Amino acid sequence: MLNIHHLRKQAKLYLRWHRTQYYPVAARIRAVLPRYRRLNDREILAQPFLLSDAQELVARTVGFDSWEALHRGSHFVTQTRTGTPAMTTLVAAEPQLYVRDIVASCEFYSRMLGFSVAFIYGEPPFYAQVFRDGARLNLRQVDEPVVAARRDADQLLACSITLEDAKPLFLEYQKAGIDFAQPLRNEPWGARTFIVRDPDGNLVLFAGRGE
Repeated sequence: MLNIHHLRKQAKLYLRWHRTQYYPVAARIRAVLPRYRRLNDREILAQPFLLSDAQELVARTVGFDSWEALHRGSHFVTQTRTGTPAMTTLVAAEPQLYVRDIVASCEFYSRMLGFSVAFIYGEPPFYAQVFRDGARLNLRQVDEPVVAARRDADQLLACSITLEDAKPLFLEYQKAGIDFAQPLRNEPWGARTFIVRDPDGNLVLFAGRGE
């Protein structure tokens, strides 16, 4: 369930990142807040950015139009009059992919797949998040590939991303020279899918409506 205290702290963190000119936060602001959509990173960091803006950023990230709407909605996931938990709404999922080099992986997902880097964490960096539209992937650096042999042998998916139509994105990635584990195809259940293999062997499925 939503934790308002945690979300307040997250908004303050975004505000601090903007004030300290931490560039990855500019990509998050541009992707989530429509009024910043046409600005580049430098322009976003030069714009005034208030706590109310940071709170709106947090609210939109978890599926609300505003901080006020989030605050009102949060009451629906606290406690009922009988003291039992009310129904919880799941607002997002963030698959975690294991990689050998955080910087190289962020470069691949941003330059080749069109994602933006939300943040990179650690000194040296070992954790990051990338996003494109509503899809968010967490990247975790590990010394050795996790269950690599089993994954490669059985073609295990790392995550699935749903979109309206997979073909335009497939063509975009094909032009960029992406390594496909599976090209675009129509599935028996009516979807149209393709699978990208990242430099660490993670298989990312993209699925849209069929023809």
